[in-house]
Amino acid sequence: MPKDSLFDVVIVGLGPAGSTLARLLPGKKVLCLDKKTFQPGGFAKPCGGLLAPDAQKTLARFDLTLPKSILVDPQLFAVRTLDLATGLCRHYQRFYVNMDRQQFDRWLMSLIPAHVQVQTGVQEVRLERRPDGLFCVSYTRDGQTHTVCAKRVVGADGADSIVRRTFFPHHKIRSYVALQQWFKETHKSPFYSCIFDPAQTDCYSWSVSKDGYFIFGGAYPAANCRERFEAQKRALENYGFKFGEVYKTEACRVLRPAGWREFCLGQDGVFLIGEAAGFISPSSLEGLSSAMLSALRLAFAMGENPSPKEHRRYARATFLLRLKLWFKLLKCPFMYWPLLRKWVMKSGLESISIIR
Repeated sequence: MPKDSLFDVVIVGLGPAGSTLARLLPGKKVLCLDKKTFQPGGFAKPCGGLLAPDAQKTLARFDLTLPKSILVDPQLFAVRTLDLATGLCRHYQRFYVNMDRQQFDRWLMSLIPAHVQVQTGVQEVRLERRPDGLFCVSYTRDGQTHTVCAKRVVGADGADSIVRRTFFPHHKIRSYVALQQWFKETHKSPFYSCIFDPAQTDCYSWSVSKDGYFIFGGAYPAANCRERFEAQKRALENYGFKFGEVYKTEACRVLRPAGWREFCLGQDGVFLIGEAAGFISPSSLEGLSSAMLSALRLAFAMGENPSPKEHRRYARATFLLRLKLWFKLLKCPFMYWPLLRKWVMKSGLESISIIR
């Protein structure tokens, strides 16, 4: 095999997890594959695009500062929380940074060192383990098929990870369909909201304003997800939500781990990071901080050559991260069980009063 076709690591996916890992692997020959093109009509992950405090802290640990081009207007200081089953509404202070998620991904990719080979606009990735232990990775780009070999494969390709499905086809993680639509902003005062509607989903929905657009989305069970989404929009019109003509619609799968066994780290030269591994909060669906932290842990765990020790180091290094996400399951009943949520909201605990 030509030397230039053999890589130490092939990373599939260049979201926050993949881009962070690619930046932290000096001394290794790395190839990154990603389907994004950042062109109009290209893939865009349905995401509220809010940088939570945990993710801000992770960026601070990397000594990174956000460029102004990533920020959007307005910056929001509270979330309007609605329970459609009871009609209760509360406001809670939140310290999110409102940003353009696609620009955030592009910025992280721009930090990848020049020695790392990056291929975007990639389609039809296929992976196979060879008898000699190397991995054969084929992908299509610009109508041409390319094949390389790698000593390790890293799945950083999100909820519907081709890496996880190829090498761990029987590993299941609880999942939903995330649907999101963009509209021209017509509300007098832009706002960020969190909506609980047990009639349509046992997860939650959200809305946020960005640079003249109003975005509404939610995570729904796969069965009849579009009907649930539209029914929820109709119900929210009674609460002052204004939708109008749809500018664009986005959809993807989103994971929501339900227990410790649903995390999947990989084995035998295959590693999973970020949402592909199930590293996402089961309460808020926030995954940016876990994506970057899991990439950091894997970068520390990787040695000079592939070995079982790398997997053991990675498992130990991510133990506290998994424990933190597992503990968030304990928070879920207070958010998602109707009676407990009603009690918390009626109590006004940690809510703020809005002065009109």
